[in-house]
This record gives sequence, structure tokens and C-alpha cells, in this order.
Amino acid sequence: MFVQKQPDWSALIGVAPFFAFAAVMMIAPTVALVADAFVNRQGQFTLKNFVDLNTPEVISAFAESIKISSASAVLGALIGLGLALVVGRGVSNSRVRSIVMTFCGVASNFSGVPLAFAFIATLGRLGLVTTALNTIAGLDIYDAGFDLASFWGLTITYLFFQIPITITIMMPAIDGLRREWREAAAILGARSWHYWRYIGLPVLWPSLLGTLALLFANSFGAIATAYALTGYAVNIVPILLYAQIRGDVLHNESLGAALALGMIAVMALANTIYLVLRARSERWLK
Repeated sequence: MFVQKQPDWSALIGVAPFFAFAAVMMIAPTVALVADAFVNRQGQFTLKNFVDLNTPEVISAFAESIKISSASAVLGALIGLGLALVVGRGVSNSRVRSIVMTFCGVASNFSGVPLAFAFIATLGRLGLVTTALNTIAGLDIYDAGFDLASFWGLTITYLFFQIPITITIMMPAIDGLRREWREAAAILGARSWHYWRYIGLPVLWPSLLGTLALLFANSFGAIATAYALTGYAVNIVPILLYAQIRGDVLHNESLGAALALGMIAVMALANTIYLVLRARSERWLK
């Protein structure tokens, strides 16, 4: 006799807090943004907010955000990959690796106002490194064209947490490069660059591309560090969004909601790419 198995609803109790958190912190704000983006100041339905996105200021903000996010993602991924290879393949001491990974975990979450203040105290006009270079070598980096409140200043600041994130993500993939593959390649006469060209890099490539997508999304949505470091000197989307929602001059919450939806679309695409590539790379880690 066929007996239908009853669903075990008790298994949902453990994940209920997560769904409640997602509903309150992600779904509800997104629904509110969608509702605000399609109304004007009088509360009437309109598409003007999205038409206003096609203005030079908004287009410039998106272009600048994409450039900064791309630069910090590429530099962070390349530098982080190099350091991860050094630690993963060249450091056998488990204690040293543990210290490095612990630092990466802390540094990847060190952002916002504290990070901005740290860079101002280090590379600001009267920062420690700036003063030391001027005193010891007679080099004034600001006279040479460097400015912390600029494209490269913000990009370098983002690298502080982009590089540790790359190391944290890439380390499992590097550990997944089995020693047997290297030995088999050497037996068959392959040199080191042959191994990395035909085995190592193809295995790491999906993880690296996924890391690039994640780093891009991570820097694209950052606002606290950028605002504390540059104010309104750099025209990027998060600062423009903040000006529309909280500003005294450019205050337009509906336009801010439309900007936020544009940011959500860009970040959702980047995170989707990351998840797809991560799933592909995980088959090499089994």
C-alpha cells in the first residue's frame, strides 16, 4: 500500500530566521525602491525618474563608478592572486598561513570611515608617508599630480580590502591544484610555464573571473569610504545617490530610488556572474 510521505515542516525552523532577515533587509527595501522609483514628488505614477537617468551627470557618475570598480577589481585580483600563489604554494608552515588568512579576514572587512581616516593619515597632504617622502627624498607626491580625493586615490584605497578578499577566495582554488598534476606534467616533459599555461591557469580561471565580478560589485556599491575620503570631489553613483536622498540641494528621493535600482541591476549582474563561475570552479575542488 502506497503511503504518501508527509513533509517535515520542522526542517524549516532552522532557516526561518534567514528568510525573515532576507524579507526585512532585502526584499522589503527593494519593493519600496521600486514603488518610489515610479512616482513623482506628488505621489503620481511617472517614468520621468528613469528618463532623468539619461543626463550627463548621472551617465558620468555611472561611467566613473564602472572605471573605479574595474580598476580596483583588476588590480586587486592580480595582486591578490600573486600573493595567494606565494602563500598557497610557497608557505608550508600552517601557523604562518593561519596568520595570513586571519589578517585577510580582518582587512577585507575594514572599510568605511576608519579606512578613509587611515589613508588620510597615511597618504593625505600631511600624512605620514607623504611627509616622510618629502623630508627624506624631497618628493612631494601632490606636486607630482597625486591626489587622494581622485580616481587613483580612491582606487588605491579600495585595494586595501580588495586584495585580502581575493586571497581569501582564491586560496581554496590554489589548494585544489593537486601535486600529482604538477608531477605528471614534469614526467611528460612539461616546463613550469607549460604547467601554468595548460593546467594551472585553466583550473584557476573560473575562480579568478568570479573573483573579478565579486570585487567589481563590492567596490561599485561602496559609499562610506568614498564619501569620507573624497566628499563630492569624485562623481560616483553611491555619492550621487546619497546626495539625492539626503542632500539639501539635489534632494529628490524618487530619482534616488531610480539610481538605486540601476545600481542593483549592475550589482545583480556582477554577482550572478560570480555565482555561475564559482559553481564551475568548485568541480575542481572536490
